[in-house]
Amino acid sequence: MEITAPDPLLRPSPAGVDLADPGLYRGACQHALWRTMREHAPVHWQSAPNGTGFWSVTRYADCDRILRDHQNYSSVDGTILASVGIGDPAGGLTITLMDPPEHTAIRKPAMRLLGGSGVRRRLELIRARVDELLSPLAGGGEHDFAGLVRLLPMTMFGDMMGVPKPLWPQIAHWAHASIAPEDPEFRTGNSPAESMRNAHHSLFELFTEALRHSRRNPGDDLLTILSAMEPAGQPMSEWQILLNCYSYILGAHSTTPHVAAHTLSVLARREDLWDAVAADRSLIPALVDEGARWTSPTHHLVRRADAEAELDGATIKAGDWVCAWVASANRDEEVFADPYAFRLDRERNPHLSFGVGAHFCIGTHLSKAGLTMAFEWLFTHVRRVEPTGVPTHLLSNWINGLTRMPVAVHPG
Repeated sequence: MEITAPDPLLRPSPAGVDLADPGLYRGACQHALWRTMREHAPVHWQSAPNGTGFWSVTRYADCDRILRDHQNYSSVDGTILASVGIGDPAGGLTITLMDPPEHTAIRKPAMRLLGGSGVRRRLELIRARVDELLSPLAGGGEHDFAGLVRLLPMTMFGDMMGVPKPLWPQIAHWAHASIAPEDPEFRTGNSPAESMRNAHHSLFELFTEALRHSRRNPGDDLLTILSAMEPAGQPMSEWQILLNCYSYILGAHSTTPHVAAHTLSVLARREDLWDAVAADRSLIPALVDEGARWTSPTHHLVRRADAEAELDGATIKAGDWVCAWVASANRDEEVFADPYAFRLDRERNPHLSFGVGAHFCIGTHLSKAGLTMAFEWLFTHVRRVEPTGVPTHLLSNWINGLTRMPVAVHPG
């Protein structure tokens, strides 16, 4: 989705707008619509394409409440709009489709690897991998930055996961195909469902190969940890291990590369911002954090109500699907001053781009470390970046991504 500051007078009505339509987010910015909804329809009912109704929630306080309250808003049946009305067949089997205490039993062992101390132990290797990925930019010229950073998650995470390096490009490709099976860049079938099946088949073949490698070469990596887990008092099945690999991979590829691309897009258009960070590298962590808020790589997260509740005058019934529009929450004027501006001087930046509560993204430390290293590399080796064409936006109602981003790189 293109990210712009909406006209202050523009108040499009949500009536008749299908918020589940991936095409809605392919180009035009939807922040004016979400602003109208926060003001006049903060809890809005509509039907999904399959006829099942769901609630759209757009205010920060409401989104924060829903995402934190796992006792009343469950993740088990699905966490994206594609699950509404049909559920997710992996419900209750993967870290993203569980609620505590089952969720905690899988999350806690993995946090030893992906938490702050685990990431710090591997900073030297991660930096070497990130530098290697970005090295083609050092010579200058024209590059597709979005295509390049598509590999950033595996570059940061592949070693920690225990996946052999030759598999990284294929996993990165098929992960994006799973995220947006309708997108022309990744479509492989005659329908989104067929493209999704092809992506899943390819990914699970790759995960199976990686798991076999890990069992032959166990180490301090996620695949070894998953293989040793006994969350219900007995080892996970191979199928459950592979499903959790899928959850981790999708989480990584749905956030980090798109924050990198959208943030560089802002830097390429705003010389004042580039110059400020170039003059003071200590601003890079703030750049990464504001880039995450600005991008809001996850448009939405879905939960299912376990009990009846009142929300802004609406009655949410047990069993109702509730969609928290994270991108809207991250522009809520009640929380963020000057929300449509990219600012490095925010004293507080409590954005929801990495989630919140029990499902706060387990890879946040790794993502921030990798993004920080990427921009440190850019500000060390690059004098300026200029857009040379119109970026191509991902066809997805879930992820705010770029599939193409042509830029001219001026080294220095």
